[in-house]
Amino acid sequence: MTTATRTAPTTGRRRKQLFRRPGRTLAEITTVLVAAVVAFPLYWMLLTAFKPRGQIQSTDPRPWTLSPTLENFRRVFTVNDFGRYFLNSLLVAGVVVVVSLVVSFLAAVALTRFRFRGRTVLLVMILTAQMVPVEALTIPLFFLMRSVGEVAPWFGLNHLGSLVLVHLAFSLPFAIWMLRGFVAAVPAELEEAATLDGASRFRFTWQVLFPLVAPGLVAMSVLSFIHAWNDFLFAKTFIISATENQTLPLAVLVFFKPTGNDWGAIMAGSTLMTIPVLVFFVLVQRHLVSGIAGAVKE
Repeated sequence: MTTATRTAPTTGRRRKQLFRRPGRTLAEITTVLVAAVVAFPLYWMLLTAFKPRGQIQSTDPRPWTLSPTLENFRRVFTVNDFGRYFLNSLLVAGVVVVVSLVVSFLAAVALTRFRFRGRTVLLVMILTAQMVPVEALTIPLFFLMRSVGEVAPWFGLNHLGSLVLVHLAFSLPFAIWMLRGFVAAVPAELEEAATLDGASRFRFTWQVLFPLVAPGLVAMSVLSFIHAWNDFLFAKTFIISATENQTLPLAVLVFFKPTGNDWGAIMAGSTLMTIPVLVFFVLVQRHLVSGIAGAVKE
């Protein structure tokens, strides 16, 4: 093989790379611009949380500050029962994540591994439930929770149980639909091999199938946690007079006043609310990426 013959493919690859590079560069620039647009509100929230009140109320706002302060955070921590609000939000989000994880996994296994009458109708109902806007169901859910409270007070109005039930109702359809793809991706031959080795269906489900779909469970748990943690509409609607059962988003509502909003404290409270979500995301990010990739692949 001559030198010209060896260098010809290399030259062709270099030319293709040169032609592809402008498109790749444009895609990278677009990605950076989109990321900057998405991140700017978060940056402004963090910046306002550390700005002195005079700079926040200035008619000439600047995207920086040379005199950061913690005064806004101090005002947030002076809110009565702020720690209790935090624990209430953590309790609601934690229960929703755990219960939705178990129920959605078992439901996905049942819809994938078993054949029964009405299975297709149930799948269509699950898919349809995701299309209903939350705002359209708020008033009917209010009356429903009021009726539930007459039978089970812990799940009625002014109780955290009502928030848990509502968030489960909205998170389970999406979780079941997403996990169904992960369960279906596990070969049926694996279950047959486990059965031949003497494993029961229960043992196969929890010791073999559950670890295999763990990335999907992590992705689902993150979405459920964020939805329950950031909820304001249902918390404001269902927790009417029991201030001891209010959640963290309602604590920020204290700084919205008729005489003028305390934007420094509002942004500081919003920053504090973001920290648990970021911590949870960092802990599970590796499984989250693989879980989302698996969902897209399916």
